[in-house]
Amino acid sequence: MQNFTEIQALMKSELDLMNKILVDRLDSNVGLINQMSHYIINSGGKRIRPLLLLICAKATEYEGDYHYSMAVVIELIHTATLLHDDVVDQSKTRRGHETANELWGNAPSVLVGDFLYSRAFEIMVEPNSMSIMRILSKATNQISEGEVLQLLNIKNAKVTQTKYFKVIERKTACLFKAACQIAAILSKSDQQTINALGSFGMHLGNAFQIIDDTLDYESDSSIIGKEIGDDLSEGKVTLPMIYALEKTKKVENKILTDAINNADASNINQIVDILLNVNAFQYSRDIAKAQSNKALKSIAHLPDSKYKTALILLCELSLERSA
Repeated sequence: MQNFTEIQALMKSELDLMNKILVDRLDSNVGLINQMSHYIINSGGKRIRPLLLLICAKATEYEGDYHYSMAVVIELIHTATLLHDDVVDQSKTRRGHETANELWGNAPSVLVGDFLYSRAFEIMVEPNSMSIMRILSKATNQISEGEVLQLLNIKNAKVTQTKYFKVIERKTACLFKAACQIAAILSKSDQQTINALGSFGMHLGNAFQIIDDTLDYESDSSIIGKEIGDDLSEGKVTLPMIYALEKTKKVENKILTDAINNADASNINQIVDILLNVNAFQYSRDIAKAQSNKALKSIAHLPDSKYKTALILLCELSLERSA
């Protein structure tokens, strides 16, 4: 395997069944819920989180069927966070499409997000596993904490790398971790394997988010589906900017500080030049690579299989992606 398409081909039957269950479980007697839920689910995305669960289940030789419904739970929780995020951030586009809050308004978006959370909790009890419920309820709580921490960091040019990692570990990486751990629990793996896959998910999630934050300054709007500098215009302080603030002085530092304090991306080209001059993008990518390497080390003991190969490739692709 050499690319993401080949991973999708490997898991095609599992992904197709998971998607069918996802559509079935979104069904509601309330028309607006159906309309909005299906719009969000069908708005693109690679389904990385549920895909991770499905691959890890195969890598640990799970032979049952609960990995499909648990992958659906992971995707529902993730989708609910996106709905709420877009309301908080007042986002107009995501993945090149209008956001739900732009089309239907904030109140319906929040409420449908709540529906997706509650539907996820309905489904998560089906394997009758207290361990799985504990992991998912903790992850959901951590995601909320991450969102609040990020909100507290808005327009704060003094955010440290330590505080940044506290945000992304809760906001993003914990759901990656949960997906991987659940697969190991379903397959009745030993505690070492459960912990190892959890570590794999956490470090991969960190790498994924760091690259995402780097692409916000470094990529092209037609590729990432949102405007360059969107994070800055929302007052979010991410790793490239934190590093640049550490490495600049006087005029350049003031330009960056003012941009953050005012959530002003109007001079984004000048800001990107400053970030380039201090190698902020390369630094961020090096940190992401270190996280990816830790993820790879976590699964070194797993028996070789095409599914382990897929996990290894996901680590590599997380660093190379352009969207």
